[in-house]
Amino acid sequence: MAVTAIASSATLSICPSFSSQCRLSVPGAQSSLISLPKLPSLSSAKKPCLRPLRASSSVIEFDPEAPPVGAAAEAELEVEAEAPSEPEASAEESPAPTPKREEIFAVVIVGSRQYIVIPGRHITTQRLKGANANDKIILNKVLLVGARTSTYIGRPVVTNAAVHAIVEEQGLDKKVTIFKYKKKKKYRRNIGHRQPNTRIRITGITGYEDYPAVTLESVGLAEAAA
Repeated sequence: MAVTAIASSATLSICPSFSSQCRLSVPGAQSSLISLPKLPSLSSAKKPCLRPLRASSSVIEFDPEAPPVGAAAEAELEVEAEAPSEPEASAEESPAPTPKREEIFAVVIVGSRQYIVIPGRHITTQRLKGANANDKIILNKVLLVGARTSTYIGRPVVTNAAVHAIVEEQGLDKKVTIFKYKKKKKYRRNIGHRQPNTRIRITGITGYEDYPAVTLESVGLAEAAA
């Protein structure tokens, strides 16, 4: 017993966790056997930090890497609980709906030019004298009005048809350079010019409903009669 006490005191001075994780056994003395709970090691391939000590017929087994009782199972449960669940594959996004095609358009005369106008869009025309920004104007010279199922063709204009618009700004076109040159006469002229214009936004087309329309059925009947 004296040898056992000396070995245990020497071991406690080396390893402070001896009393909780080590087992001391003395061969040949069953009555004086001191057994402490020993936990299974994590892996047989892992090496302990201390080699077994042998002191006068006493054997010391030490495994410092063994976790406390039940700690390995609790650690596995915590890891499983903390593992984020994989997000489910989201359904494929449906394609964005294509914008509807304009249902009506018209052909109008502004100045000496013809323009195709569509409600909601803007055009740049020749300078409109006396028109200021945000002024509302009406274009009466409508040559043609086209809808989804019918067409109104003017002779020469569509009666009572009108295109409503708002003046956005009065501006200038891009600069045009005019260069004149005469050889052997020392004559050179370099002139720049910017044509004034007006930008208007179309708001609506009205007054064409009472005018006789040309439909696909009427065109088919006319062709059949011919």
